[in-house]
Amino acid sequence: MSLLKLTVSTLAVAAVSAGAAAARDNIQTAGSSTVLPYATIVAEAFGENFDFPTPVVESGGSGAGRKKLCEGVGENTIDIANSSSRIKQSDIDLCKANGVNDIMEVRIGYDGIVFASAIDGPDHAFTPADWFNALAAQVVVDGKVVANPNKSWKQVNAELPDQPILAFIPGTKHGTREVFDEKVILDGCEASGALEAFKSAAGGDEDKAEEMCTTLRTDGASVDIDGDYTETLSRIEANKDAIGVFGLSFYQNNTDKLKVAPMSGVVPSVETIASGDYPVSRPLYFYVKMAHLDVIPGLQEYIEFFVSDDIAGPEGPLAAYGLVSDPELAKTQEMIANRVPMGPLSN
Repeated sequence: MSLLKLTVSTLAVAAVSAGAAAARDNIQTAGSSTVLPYATIVAEAFGENFDFPTPVVESGGSGAGRKKLCEGVGENTIDIANSSSRIKQSDIDLCKANGVNDIMEVRIGYDGIVFASAIDGPDHAFTPADWFNALAAQVVVDGKVVANPNKSWKQVNAELPDQPILAFIPGTKHGTREVFDEKVILDGCEASGALEAFKSAAGGDEDKAEEMCTTLRTDGASVDIDGDYTETLSRIEANKDAIGVFGLSFYQNNTDKLKVAPMSGVVPSVETIASGDYPVSRPLYFYVKMAHLDVIPGLQEYIEFFVSDDIAGPEGPLAAYGLVSDPELAKTQEMIANRVPMGPLSN
């Protein structure tokens, strides 16, 4: 989309006080690989539309990002931690121990994916176990771990159509691959009983068992798509038996071409994703070190920009990439404008 230069209030950069951050001319963020592509889109747009340097966005994982945020205050510490899971009390305790007393919790939207097929094809109703048994490299048959023998969805689940298994899924570098692996394949592995069988086969090593769960077949039934959802749609148009994984917003913009499948009996929508009823979704966050707000140039403007309607709204570039816009985005915008720190974690 074409982003217009936005008018925001200019904040005075405060003098460095004892314990506060020293002057630094760029915003620094780190954390979740899932949030990384969204944050990168925003950082690049921010650099193009504001008279501030483009923020530095690094990955490293949600837990590692929160730990870096809590190392202390000052120019050698980051300003924002991106996170695909909510902050833990242990993180908050570490922050306080290192003098990071006020943190702002910003929910940017939801990481939700849907499963859709050609509009004129058969109906589907899936569970995570169905997808695990369809796509995993190894499954359990008669109590034994074997190479996946399933060729059709009906072999996976007698209630599903008798059509060849062909799935176009997010590539390993895509922002939604993590939620696909965790909320579909790994949950399906556990629900099917395969996780325990894998654990036994791995001598009790749970990490190895989970790796076995998320190792997918390479015989052409599961195809990684590293491009955007338009590529997935074009693949489905050329392969009418295929099932594709899409962001909710993309599906909603293509209901004339695609039909969506319920997951565990729940039809995906903004409402079912935001409520947590739809199982293949989770809220995404970033956490701001409030001691840096008036010290790091552009930090307040950046977080306002990130959750603006033009960026994080249902018609913005983040939704186009796969983010489910938060129905309560206006509340988040107000919270940021008023600089409200997060309360006790139970809230």
